[in-house]
Amino acid sequence: MTGRAPGAPRARPVRIAILGAGFVADFYLRALQSIRGHDVVVIMARSAEKGRALADRYGVPEVATRVAEVVAREDIDLVLVALPHDLHVEVVREVTAARKALVCTKPLGRNAQEAAECLRMVREAGVWHGYAETEVFAPGLVKAKALVDSGAIGKVLSVRAREAHGHPHAHARVPERMGGGPLRGLGCHCVAIGRWFLGPDNLPREVMAWGDRLYRDDVSSEDNAVAIVRFEDGRITQVEAGWTHVAGLDVRNEIHGSDGWIGTDETGSTGVNAFAGRDAGYVLEKAGASTGWMTPVAQEPWVYGYHGELAHFIETFAAGARPRQTFEDGLIDNAVIDAAYRSMASRTWERVDLSALEATPNP
Repeated sequence: MTGRAPGAPRARPVRIAILGAGFVADFYLRALQSIRGHDVVVIMARSAEKGRALADRYGVPEVATRVAEVVAREDIDLVLVALPHDLHVEVVREVTAARKALVCTKPLGRNAQEAAECLRMVREAGVWHGYAETEVFAPGLVKAKALVDSGAIGKVLSVRAREAHGHPHAHARVPERMGGGPLRGLGCHCVAIGRWFLGPDNLPREVMAWGDRLYRDDVSSEDNAVAIVRFEDGRITQVEAGWTHVAGLDVRNEIHGSDGWIGTDETGSTGVNAFAGRDAGYVLEKAGASTGWMTPVAQEPWVYGYHGELAHFIETFAAGARPRQTFEDGLIDNAVIDAAYRSMASRTWERVDLSALEATPNP
């Protein structure tokens, strides 16, 4: 596999290129400021002006405007894809053709077919790959997983995961770019959380889902959705996703066990309570308001899992080890969401199609 051989020592920092200069790229760079063992060499942005502004903010020396410019460089070890997911297949094709290791932000594609194509390309190229699903690196959930692994709540019986807000990005409001609505863009986090707590070998098998456009007139997809994901052993994850939570970003999870319960709340119980009588400016991601009562999130990249995931990817890449999340995980999560959309239309349980996992041999 192209990248680091298992156990091979690394004499220099991991040299990183970031593709994108928007919201996700900014979070990556904020997190990377607190992580050792790497150098960000170049940012790629279609707008040179936007790319230079971001590069100057974080001290990145160079800016490119095309993926081809980046992957042709010999001083790049690892590429971080921080672009909207309608671009992922095209970009993964260019990166893997250059035999570069890569990490791709969530969701891996607009559907399982695109995710499977990304997986096929990294497997055939033999490159190291990571899937940037932040929630399984969020400190609150990492602590919850440690409690579960210690046996503190007995056997996990079910997981409830919710992510909602009222301020989707402009590109997310276009189903052709998004591959759906909040169920795709936010629900993928919830699916990943459920899979993490119910066991990596306990595959999701079928889904029952509801979704509808209840209020928003600026989208044609659903603006709210609920899905029940049933796994091989009968246990479930409940997924809740929406774009009508006007109060801002709502990220909560519950892990129900035979001998206990764990709840996490990343954005509602932050330990900071404030009343802003004047405009506070940026408060937190997708804040509902910048005046009045609010609960700002301190150190957002840390709380949301960006710091944890990037530190993990840099460490595992440098060691030539398999990361916690790979393109296989991105494919599974997308396949679950595909089944949920089919269920929304059929109003019945729909099977999760995981046949693409074995469609391409893993070298």
